[in-house]
Amino acid sequence: MPGVYRVDLFTRQVSSPEVDWSYGEPTEMLSATSEEDSADLGESSGAYIVRIPFGPTDKYLRKELLWPHIPEFVDGALAHILNMSKALGEQIGAGQPVWPYVIHGHYADAGDSAALLSGALNVPMVLTGHSLGRNKLEQLLKQGRQSKEDINSTYRIMRRIEAEELSLDAAELVITSTKQEIDEQWGLYDGFDVKLEKVLRARGRRGVNCHGRFMPRMAVIPPGMDFSNVVVQEDLADTDGDLAAVTNSEGSSPKAVPTIWSEVMRFLTNPHKPMILALSRPDPKKNLTTLIKAFGECRPLRELANLTLIMGNRDDIDEMSGGNASVLITVLKLIDKYDLYGQVAFPKHHKQSDVPDIYRLAGKTKGVFINPAVIEPFGLTLIEAAAHGLPMVATKNGGPVDIHRALNNGLLVDPHDQQAIADALLKLVSEKNLWQECRRNGLKNIHLFSWPEHCRTYLTRVAACRMRHPQWQTDTPADELAAEDSLNDSLKDVLDMSLRLSIDGDKTSLNDRTSLNEQKTSLNESSDDVVKHVMSRMNRRQDDVAAGPRDSSADVAASGKYPVLRRRRKLFVVALDCYDGRGLPEKKMVQTIQEILKAVKLDAQIARFSGFALSTAMPMYELVEFLKWGNLKVGDFDALICSSGSEVYYPGAYVVEGGGKLCPDPDYATHIDYRWGSDGLKKTIWKLMNTPEGGGAKSGSFSCAVEEDAKSSNSHCLSYSIKDLTKAKKVDDMRQKLRMRGLRCHLMYCRNSTRMQVVPLLASRSQALRYLFVRWRLNVANMYVILGETGDTDYEEMISGAHKTIILKDIVSKGSEELLRTTGSYLRDDIVPGDSPLVAHAKGGAKAEEIINIIRQLSKAG
Repeated sequence: MPGVYRVDLFTRQVSSPEVDWSYGEPTEMLSATSEEDSADLGESSGAYIVRIPFGPTDKYLRKELLWPHIPEFVDGALAHILNMSKALGEQIGAGQPVWPYVIHGHYADAGDSAALLSGALNVPMVLTGHSLGRNKLEQLLKQGRQSKEDINSTYRIMRRIEAEELSLDAAELVITSTKQEIDEQWGLYDGFDVKLEKVLRARGRRGVNCHGRFMPRMAVIPPGMDFSNVVVQEDLADTDGDLAAVTNSEGSSPKAVPTIWSEVMRFLTNPHKPMILALSRPDPKKNLTTLIKAFGECRPLRELANLTLIMGNRDDIDEMSGGNASVLITVLKLIDKYDLYGQVAFPKHHKQSDVPDIYRLAGKTKGVFINPAVIEPFGLTLIEAAAHGLPMVATKNGGPVDIHRALNNGLLVDPHDQQAIADALLKLVSEKNLWQECRRNGLKNIHLFSWPEHCRTYLTRVAACRMRHPQWQTDTPADELAAEDSLNDSLKDVLDMSLRLSIDGDKTSLNDRTSLNEQKTSLNESSDDVVKHVMSRMNRRQDDVAAGPRDSSADVAASGKYPVLRRRRKLFVVALDCYDGRGLPEKKMVQTIQEILKAVKLDAQIARFSGFALSTAMPMYELVEFLKWGNLKVGDFDALICSSGSEVYYPGAYVVEGGGKLCPDPDYATHIDYRWGSDGLKKTIWKLMNTPEGGGAKSGSFSCAVEEDAKSSNSHCLSYSIKDLTKAKKVDDMRQKLRMRGLRCHLMYCRNSTRMQVVPLLASRSQALRYLFVRWRLNVANMYVILGETGDTDYEEMISGAHKTIILKDIVSKGSEELLRTTGSYLRDDIVPGDSPLVAHAKGGAKAEEIINIIRQLSKAG
């Protein structure tokens, strides 16, 4: 597509005899530029599948079992993107990294991954949900065959729903197939409200303060179809000849016709009558029984037309699933009841390749296609039928409304109104002028559902996303590293990796024909012009970056050097949450840190290029006091991740001029600022936490659950002291209430349930490690995270990933995890992998020798 330089499709790498060998290939080229364009576009342009190894790579796992391994996938994808940004920078970016334009997540698990990648890279996220968890849960509960607990156990449905909620939190743009998907499916989610979205959009246009509330933009872009093999019959005059060949009329010459025609017409007494065609599986939701009743009880319709039902493939009704068998038996009974023999065709078998021929047969008889489903999420068969010149009668519930608005090639009906269905069918088959008009309209407008049109609309929508990318000085002097210490040792061929780039364009919609034509013209320009346009935008962006740091960092100097962290090959991150009942750090945390420092020094080869970091919920001033109290030097650590991941410090690197006070990384503050509305959050959290559930308590009769801790707060962290733990609402509950108000954040309880802290949506202690990877190129896979057996409510996020994890037993007496989940929520097993070669355990009070032995063992894991 003009304007797109590279596209990467990330998926899982599996090397197992259970699946095809290609699943084990690290990269697979899907398309490349032509030879004449390659010189101008560069050697790395094209589209690729990039397979990331995560979880057990020697066996296939169904998607429900992959949830605990998602962070490992994110870290692997991040390594690919960073490698590719550098490679493309050397080729087309004038030596500056070229970042992805957007990261697009498809389905819940990829949406979860895209949200984390978006936060790690500060790049816009786009989401397509496809099948949604809340909708599926609702349908499964209506069937009454499984309890909610059984459904969750089978489908991990609550983890899936939370992933979709996080995706809504992070996405700038959500792409749907129909308006019904927006109103009736995404409308079920806490994080999206149709009315509030319209209010916030209107306020934004007027420049009115939204008080930190955000809603993702929804865009209806129907999926594309390939019409290259569709043969449209412009002249239907030869219909009788074709059908005569099938019916074997006397004196007719043999003529090659599709076999499926014979299979259909053997049921029909007069196959020349217009065919009413329904194509669906025999599912109760497809409403085929109502269609047969409508046909059977309308005598004029029976006299004018035949009915053909293509209901999948079957050998024996007794071998079909209960629901499908029940529908088919009812269909047969209704045919017998209304004596429709010779008027209804229902062949037992057909191939996928027969479907176009079935549409052609209906078209030759000047028939009609019908979809009477109770609810139709999209309606792909309606588009297929229109492409073959068939007018439609379709349900007014769901996707067909959008299709009809675009094509204007038929009639919409209430699927529960049997008479309305019969009247609509009779009108189309009896009024030939109306039939011809609907046929012409469908053929004229069908291009709106082609893949080129889909891509053009998609690109203009994506181009409207607010452009974000990592912003910092990119001309830091590089250290010479050994070749074997590249960003990802198993993925050295960076030329086989890719990213997605796009160009600017105007907004459009399926119904805006004028803008569609304008964008069609603008995007049909030559590839040379488009690439020049992309390059000019990238050059402007790099000029802005090279102009210098922002005003917020004007008072910060690098003390003549950059953080020593960038020269490290390994990083040991201590993230122990050892606090007493008052939330103060315990002495055993000091002792454990000292043993870890000693352990690394026992191995000279490891110690030579290794650094240390502390990751904690404590603010910087408390952490410094703690280190002094424990006789530990601040300079022993290359990085200090404070206030639950809302600030990052580099001892010795960023200090205030004329002083000696450490200053937080200003680039990190910008990096995590996405959708941070501290003022709105502060007011809402205070109200939610300190108001009784019923709201009926009189003033003074209800004690506050929390009190703001202004001293421990910062520009990207709201800190509260817990005054009454019994009134503290769980994270799940608070997150739901905040999402319903359009407030996006990461809320957690910490320090033995004595504090509550609220940080930006995509900020956390685990995300801070990914930032260090992006900023200083210290691969997450070369990090070792030391944890206790429990901790703050963000503790579980720290366990899984490409890093190595050491869990010390009996170090943390009590964490805050009891305040994390509500009843019926997703489980710990959906977050933490049960068995991973990257996770090791050590007994409490482990000495340096034991710790270094565990480190050596983990080093061999990858």
